[in-house]
Amino acid sequence: MPWRALPPCFGISKSTAPGRLHEAVLHRLDDAGLIDVSRVVLDSAHVRAKKGGELTGPSPVDRGKPGSKMHILSDANGLPLVVGVSAGNTHDSEGLKPMVEGHQTRHDPHRGRYFKPERLHADKAYDRPDLHKWLRGKRIGVRIARKGIESSERLGRRRWVIERTMSWLSGYRRLSPRYERDHRNYLAFLGLAAAICCYKRYVRLTT
Repeated sequence: MPWRALPPCFGISKSTAPGRLHEAVLHRLDDAGLIDVSRVVLDSAHVRAKKGGELTGPSPVDRGKPGSKMHILSDANGLPLVVGVSAGNTHDSEGLKPMVEGHQTRHDPHRGRYFKPERLHADKAYDRPDLHKWLRGKRIGVRIARKGIESSERLGRRRWVIERTMSWLSGYRRLSPRYERDHRNYLAFLGLAAAICCYKRYVRLTT
């Protein structure tokens, strides 16, 4: 049965179902005390877009071929908390604000929790003075490798978890490469993959 054939009383649509599923699994993890936002980790990865479409652009790492970037914000253990999509020629740093804001605005006030991260870890691509200032204004500690000053390897001890998460998500063939021309469809698949990753972790740690 196609999504559009479902009656409105179901209260869910094709575009919102994966996000709501992801959020529901995150709530289960949080209830079990399995989400650690003492630090969050941000990163992005290029994905080739086979058919072009919305939110694609010439990739600087793939000879200018059409591509997108998937942005991931994880907790300290690598659980994907927020996912996003941008054009392949978008600078990584442009994803920081929407990803952090997306994490904070997903809070459900009826649950009595506020998931403000204590620190954010990211690589040198996110080293911008305005972003440092913006994070501090939100009382979030900044652990971003500084260009020409700090070694990414030293700070990378906290960031390896996001590399593992990227590997998990890239393992879903519907995500890499991207086949959907409509970015909303691709984002839905990315959200579904994130929900599956979180659910697998929940089952492994609670059974």
